[in-house]
Amino acid sequence: MDEWLTEYGVTLGVGALILFMIFIVWDLAKRSNAGKFGTLILYIGLAMGIVGFLVKVLITYLLENTGVGG
Repeated sequence: MDEWLTEYGVTLGVGALILFMIFIVWDLAKRSNAGKFGTLILYIGLAMGIVGFLVKVLITYLLENTGVGG
């Protein structure tokens, strides 16, 4: 039970935080009058963090299930 909670709880928790960060970036862009380009830059920065998290999940999965890396 603890292993399941750790594995899926963290993933779901980070997913929920990502959704909340999307709202935060939207609100920040709206309040600061960032314009289309500024909003795009903010979302690109957020997307880079999301992609980094997804790559970490993918690498962890591949290392655990393919026998690569020892």
